[in-house]
Amino acid sequence: MSVHQSAIRWQRNPHEIDADTYSRNHLVTFDSGQQVNVSASVEFKGDSSCADPEQMLVSAVSSCHMLFFLAIADFQGYRVESYDDDPVGHLESNDRKGMEITRIELSPRITFGGDKVPDQKAISRIHANAHKNCFIRNSITAEVTINDV
Repeated sequence: MSVHQSAIRWQRNPHEIDADTYSRNHLVTFDSGQQVNVSASVEFKGDSSCADPEQMLVSAVSSCHMLFFLAIADFQGYRVESYDDDPVGHLESNDRKGMEITRIELSPRITFGGDKVPDQKAISRIHANAHKNCFIRNSITAEVTINDV
């Protein structure tokens, strides 16, 4: 078991565009000291120069999947040279009259090197195992799909 923490800091400031409301900008600090400027998404009066929680969730799913993919590929003797993904999350209405990230689409592009290069069937198996084991994916209700596998 492990514990994961962060610090969220927000202070009231005027909204840059809408004087009738407040700024959604805040600072997230991780245990390592790394800081990320965060805001609501633009659709909810957020700052486009900041990350938003929905982007961070989608990125966390993609990152977790990638890390499991890399570990499984390495364990099976495959050498991954590069892994790129442009994940997309869909914020949509749910049946409880609210909004949620209902689905996340991963589109990994992977380059292998070395003498042992997996075929498409092996790559699909690695993706399936990464998908099954990803902690973040296992923690959410959104459907996660892997395109072009």
